[in-house]
Amino acid sequence: MYPRPPAWALLLAINMLLSSCGSLAERPGPVDSTSTVAQYSIEDFYENTDYRGASFSPDGRQVLVTSNQTGVFNVWAIPVDAGSPRQLTVSTTDAIFSRGYFPADERLLYSHDRGGNELTHIYVRDPDGAVTDLTPGEKLKANFHGWSGDDRSFFISTNERDPEAFDLYELTTEGYKRMLIYRNDAKYDLGPITRDKRYIALFKSRTTNDSNLFLHDRDANTTINITPHTGDVNNSPADFTPDNRKLLFVSDSGREFASLRSHDVAIGAQAMVYEEPWDVLSAEYTKTGRYLMVSVNEDSRLTQRLLNAHTMQPVPLGDVPAGLIRGMRLSASDELVTFYSSDGSVPDDLYAGRVGGSTKRLTNALNPKIRRDHLVVPTVIRFESYDGLAIPGLLYKPHQASPESRVPALVKVHGGPGGQAGVGYVALVQALVNHGYVVFDINNRGSSGYGKTFYAMDDRKHGDADLGDVVASRQMLIDTGYVDPDRIGVIGGSYGGYMVLAALTLQPDAFKLGVDLFGISNWVRTLNNTPPWWGSFREALFAEMGDPTTDNERLRRISPLFNAHNIKVPLMVLQGANDPRVLQVESDEIVAAARRNGVPVEYIVFPDEGHGFRKKENEIKGYGAVLSFLDRYLKRAEPAPGQ
Repeated sequence: MYPRPPAWALLLAINMLLSSCGSLAERPGPVDSTSTVAQYSIEDFYENTDYRGASFSPDGRQVLVTSNQTGVFNVWAIPVDAGSPRQLTVSTTDAIFSRGYFPADERLLYSHDRGGNELTHIYVRDPDGAVTDLTPGEKLKANFHGWSGDDRSFFISTNERDPEAFDLYELTTEGYKRMLIYRNDAKYDLGPITRDKRYIALFKSRTTNDSNLFLHDRDANTTINITPHTGDVNNSPADFTPDNRKLLFVSDSGREFASLRSHDVAIGAQAMVYEEPWDVLSAEYTKTGRYLMVSVNEDSRLTQRLLNAHTMQPVPLGDVPAGLIRGMRLSASDELVTFYSSDGSVPDDLYAGRVGGSTKRLTNALNPKIRRDHLVVPTVIRFESYDGLAIPGLLYKPHQASPESRVPALVKVHGGPGGQAGVGYVALVQALVNHGYVVFDINNRGSSGYGKTFYAMDDRKHGDADLGDVVASRQMLIDTGYVDPDRIGVIGGSYGGYMVLAALTLQPDAFKLGVDLFGISNWVRTLNNTPPWWGSFREALFAEMGDPTTDNERLRRISPLFNAHNIKVPLMVLQGANDPRVLQVESDEIVAAARRNGVPVEYIVFPDEGHGFRKKENEIKGYGAVLSFLDRYLKRAEPAPGQ
């Protein structure tokens, strides 16, 4: 369960934690209707390697990535031309995530927490393997905020002074001398910093649909609101121009979809920079300032464009595979590019090459045991919901499904509130589809990416308006002709886990079973226990979901725990013991309540995980159990008479 992030933070999270999404370059054609699709195990799907993030070494000869090929995420260096990948960090317990090379040498920054508790620290690793914690201390969280324009320093933030506020510090690249450059007493969220270090972009959410952007002048010690407005408008910072004169920002002011604007820091003039008929998520200048990388959320497809920074015209990347290009990074000289490509059916492979020239695949992420043409590319579809509203989503149809051979189905609900089901490889989904389950990954009202009106349609209507879409999708699945009407279940994680529990308690006749992955069962308790480092997002979440001190009655009404007596179908629950967002007690209590009803309940707690999985062995165990649960209570269920 996450507060809705601003567009730039959403993109950063996606780029840094990009789920494996594969290349189409070597993809064969569709499976012949007379051939047999092999059935693979959960272990097979998790023998893929997940690569995340990418940054060039100063000499351009290596790309730094985060990879879980040893079973736990660590930092690896992958040669661009020839040679084997080198593992640079060796953790067998806690996931480690790369934050990039130093600009002039092969020192690197990385972050990790303990057991998934999200209290990340920032570390530096020297080429000889020596490691220094740059943010020592207990119960603090630290973030990396990039390099200064002259590359002689970098920026981090920590909440060591105040758990609810992140102060911004500058650290020198030599000696790591630390200086406080912004004391965040107003508890803003931190954005980009000009290359000359004079200006800092700040922002604050009033609600999940309304936020303001502020410009802090360090020389004048002033902070001004540069997006005053009436009504609901979302504003978030993107990047400062290389000459420090303008701030690029994303705003949906006057539009359904967000566009890229500019603000002149000297005179305050604002102008449109780039727009599309979809949400522009973010923009970032390359080191030289020659190019601008722009990210767009195009009908569930997150993709990046490389633009000429002066003309805003597309720049051809060169010889690239078909599919969505994302996770793009350029070298300091802007001569080299690295990126990931995806169609949503196979894991990510990393590519690198010259801008406008040839590119080379650097990784082979898919388990060689699995044939690519046995996997399924999602189709973006829409259906008419209970009130006539068109609801989008991603439909995964097993190769073996047909009107003559109808199969079970699952409605999958994304996290949030305000998340989005997007095109990208998800091992669990592909495993379920491979085992004969139709999966519909729904973008119910309240999801991101479909305009601000659609985005706000579930506000203070959770467990009602959005749940109605989830239930209505059953008929769409039945109407395909290849789904068995009596074998439709619901699955989801985080906020999606709440939706599973809401379906089983508030609409108990809708689905044949539910699979809840670390979902909320008691909104009153969850909202009272949001992590302190969420800052203004906590207030925005209250504005959307309700304040537990004033909306207690409504929150109890939509909380599954207080309606658990209605659960009458099998339920499975997975939970991380270290989860700071959805506390274990949320799952403990709903499981106990469901068991009192005498229904089949399976429950697995992972002592070394937080909000979601970071370890392959736990994914295999947890999702293997999910598949067995589905096979037992959904796949083998008797079809309705006469069906």
